Amino acid sequence: MTRADDLAANLAVVRRRIADACDAAGRSSDDVSLVVVTKFFPASDVRMLADLGVTDVGENRHQEASDKAAECADLGLRWHFIGALQSNKAAAVASYADVVESVDRPKLVGALERGAGERTVDVLLQVSLDPPGSDHRAGADPATLVDLGAAVEAAEHLRLRGLMAVAPLGEDPAEAFARLADIRAGFLEVHPGATALSAGMSGDLEQAIARGATHVRVGSAVLGERPAVK
Repeated sequence: MTRADDLAANLAVVRRRIADACDAAGRSSDDVSLVVVTKFFPASDVRMLADLGVTDVGENRHQEASDKAAECADLGLRWHFIGALQSNKAAAVASYADVVESVDRPKLVGALERGAGERTVDVLLQVSLDPPGSDHRAGADPATLVDLGAAVEAAEHLRLRGLMAVAPLGEDPAEAFARLADIRAGFLEVHPGATALSAGMSGDLEQAIARGATHVRVGSAVLGERPAVK
């Protein structure tokens, strides 16, 4: 099999998983978008994915994302920045990313606004699902989300779209995403237009879709095991 054949077969499996999860949740499969995470994989893979109908690509390292977005500019893809975002790189990320999914503190908002120029950048707030005081992954305290959302809405070239989260390591993702659904319900009471929910990856997309995810971020299930870090 060629690389394109491998990607096509893997994509078919992932798309079927999404469709089955939507059926189980009583949702339309059109409600859930697939973001393929291409970290460490070459631009040639991105081109094959575009040929296979992929429209949304995720990256979490600025330099790699910037280079790939430039190399694949002719494809009309929607680029999602999903990694931890350093404030000194936020403006640069906003110059090419269509969606920034990892906004977790107010300091990033001004930098993204400066970098957006005349573009409009969609923003998701990354919320931590870890217990208080734990050595957790990146993410805002749920109690700060409403004010953080207001800061994004006040920025002229940023558009608040919703929330993003990652299930904590070692926890049943179904329980984590149940908490996320509750957090999202409260957030929507104040920011009713921010309906996007990016949650679920290769190993837990079904549980995320069951709790309302509108976007799933899938890497290894489509592209295979990541190559060694360069």
